[in-house]
Amino acid sequence: MNETPYLLSGRNTIIHKQRKVDLLIVNSRQDPVLMVIHNGIEEYNGKVPENKLEAKRMDVAKVDIASSENFGDYRSLLFVQTLNNKEYKIDYSKKGTDYFITIHQESTF
Repeated sequence: MNETPYLLSGRNTIIHKQRKVDLLIVNSRQDPVLMVIHNGIEEYNGKVPENKLEAKRMDVAKVDIASSENFGDYRSLLFVQTLNNKEYKIDYSKKGTDYFITIHQESTF
């Protein structure tokens, strides 16, 4: 009954599916950690949990892109769908610019 708060779709898409649990997306040590909340994505500057128990206490799920349970290797381009039906494009080659996190698609239902 331990359901993950996100789904993986295709080769580089994460779908956030539980409002009560935020996602912390980790791609590499050089890239910023991202916080996915129900209505958006922002860079995260706090302490990154070391393990699942610590993450659960913080009400977050740590999503390590390169882990074998996720995509298995580094991704320079990632898409994240939030609970408000917006899909964001994260382009790690553009970190530090206004084009690092952009809205890719927006549903209106």
